[in-house]
Amino acid sequence: MIELFKLDHSLNFPAHQLALNEPNGLLAFGGDLSPERLVHAYKHGIFPWFSEGEPILWWTPNPRGVIDLSTYTPSRSLKKSVRKFKYHATMNFAFEQVIDACAKIPREASEQIENPNKTWITDDMIHAYIDLHYMGHAHSVEIWDENDELVGGLYGVAMNHIFCGESMFHLKNDASKAALWALASHMKKFDMPMIDCQMSNAHLTSLGCIEIERDAFLSVLKETSERAIGPECWNKQILTL
Repeated sequence: MIELFKLDHSLNFPAHQLALNEPNGLLAFGGDLSPERLVHAYKHGIFPWFSEGEPILWWTPNPRGVIDLSTYTPSRSLKKSVRKFKYHATMNFAFEQVIDACAKIPREASEQIENPNKTWITDDMIHAYIDLHYMGHAHSVEIWDENDELVGGLYGVAMNHIFCGESMFHLKNDASKAALWALASHMKKFDMPMIDCQMSNAHLTSLGCIEIERDAFLSVLKETSERAIGPECWNKQILTL
C-alpha cells in the first residue's frame, strides 16, 4: 500500500527522502495553490503537477532534469530559423497569453503518456500562476514573428537564481526553442547557473536537458539563495536573440 503525506493548513512539506520512487518524486497531496505555498514549495525544490479532477499533487523527482547554462549553446538550425522567420523576443510582455497558449497546446505522447491531448494546466493552475506573476515570482518569455504575432513562448518561476520552467508552446517552427535560447542568454548575463526542467523527456533532452541527482539540485538551489540579484533581471524587457 502506498502511503502519501497529506498537507494541512501549514506550509510544511515532508522531507524529500520520503518521496516515492514510483511514480518518481511524488511527495504529498492536498493543500492549496496559494502564492505563499507555491513560493515555499519552489524554494525547496518542490512543484505541483496534477490533472483536472485529481487532488493537488506535489513532486520532487530524483534525478532532476536541468539545463546547465555553462554548457548550453543554440544549434545552427535554431539560429537559421530565428533569422528566417525574423523572430524577436520579450520578457513579461504577455504572461497571460503565454500560459493560456501552453494550456491549449496538446501535449506530445512523450510528455503525457496516458492522455496526450489532456493538459495539466488547469484553470486553478492558470489563476495561481497569474497571481505569482503579478507578485513578481512567475515570468514569461515571448517569441514574436515579423508581423508581431505571438508564435511561441514559455513561462516558469524564478527562485534563488534558478528559473523553474513550467511549460512552453510554439505555433511556428522552433519558436519555443527560440524562447529557451532567449531565456538562457538573459540568465547568463546575471551568472545564473541553470534552468530547472523538473523531469527530463526526449524533447527536453534534445534541447540540452541533462539529469542530475536531486541532492545536487537542492544544493545549488540553497547556495544560490545567498546571492543577491539586481531587480532589473526580471523586469518587463526586450531580450536578445
